[in-house]
Amino acid sequence: MFRVGFARLRIPLWRWPHSTVKYLSRSAPGRPSSLMISSILGSHWTHSLWTRSRSISSAATKEVVSSEQLGVTEPRVHSDIPIANADEHKVSILWGPQRWSRFHHIWLRDHCRCPDCFHPITKQRLLNTFEIPADIKPIHVQGSADGLEVVWPGTSTESHSSVYPWTWLQANTYDPVLQTTPSQKVLWGSKIEKSPPSVTYTEVMDDKGLHKWLTNVETFGFCFVSGVPATPEATEELCERIGFIRETQYGKFWEFTADLSKGDTAYTTMALGAHTDNTYFTDPCGLQLFHLLSHTEGSGGATLLVDGSYVAALMKELHPKFHDLLSRVPIPAHAAGEPSALYTPSPPAMYPPLRYHPSTKELVQVRWNNDDRSVMSHLPPDEVEEWYQAIKIWNELLTKPDSEYWIQLSPGTVLSKSYPCLPAMWLNLVPSD
Repeated sequence: MFRVGFARLRIPLWRWPHSTVKYLSRSAPGRPSSLMISSILGSHWTHSLWTRSRSISSAATKEVVSSEQLGVTEPRVHSDIPIANADEHKVSILWGPQRWSRFHHIWLRDHCRCPDCFHPITKQRLLNTFEIPADIKPIHVQGSADGLEVVWPGTSTESHSSVYPWTWLQANTYDPVLQTTPSQKVLWGSKIEKSPPSVTYTEVMDDKGLHKWLTNVETFGFCFVSGVPATPEATEELCERIGFIRETQYGKFWEFTADLSKGDTAYTTMALGAHTDNTYFTDPCGLQLFHLLSHTEGSGGATLLVDGSYVAALMKELHPKFHDLLSRVPIPAHAAGEPSALYTPSPPAMYPPLRYHPSTKELVQVRWNNDDRSVMSHLPPDEVEEWYQAIKIWNELLTKPDSEYWIQLSPGTVLSKSYPCLPAMWLNLVPSD
């Protein structure tokens, strides 16, 4: 029997590049073990609407929001204070030889971090952006140990002082973009079996252990948590260490077995192929947790993990033409196993299997579930045969022995995986005989 729930991941790290992860499995059909699955929801915030005018005012005597309060964890640039100069349109900052940034005046004024312009607790903007003059220019600009100090003209005789921490400016520079934090993501194949990422349940209940757990998920796309009590209650508590649990058509948190109580192949004894879940959702779940609660009948039930970002990189290197097809041709999906329900994404054609960030060109999502794929009626006639070639090669790369990491889960070990963000893995918990 399986226990399941879905949720969306919100990680308080310096960044969370959404990664897609998927798993594969190919054990023989049989009776399922007892499994618990859970995932964590995306954040949906309620708020009150302020109707009062929030105009530009002076905050020269107010305390500046610190880098730590802003969530900036980068180290300080260096001991010397960077050089800052202003012209008619921008402030230029020289960080060091051949390394500089430029910020438009209106952009700096809009991003003032003082308590009058940016709430230090809610981290929400208080400044009325639309009152900023389009041709605003600073009265004075200089660098200090705390950051870039700028004095702005006010709406009356008062001026307005802003201080921008150096670390914050470096983390948000756009002219040019400075890669201050290289990607920590690790691509892996079958050799990950020698040293898979893991933490203990005791560690996770501590804040430092929670950070280690989420860092592993961020870096590898998955992480094991050992020593978890094999109960629904303990598994649910573990999920809520990260965030609230997301509800799907299967429920908020649930067990399942091969009884076809739901119209889905997961509720049968048939083995599933490589796939990501929720391809029929506009916004798939961000993190999933799987817990095998008991395995007392039959045999088998192995789990297969595959790093989808690793496979996408192979595809791009070996078959660039077909990689391009999978990066631009959207695949429609549906969930229609229940007589009273039909789930389809919006827009209906949805997204391609491989999605890249338009600016950074980084792979940010993998969507692949051939079982849930709807009719490909939107393919151009001259691309039909090539598209089928592309998905065949994609499947061959997914199922290569070098791509596969097999693991036999046991009660007390929770598998957490990010989805639909990188790295991509495919998970299939195949029932025992």
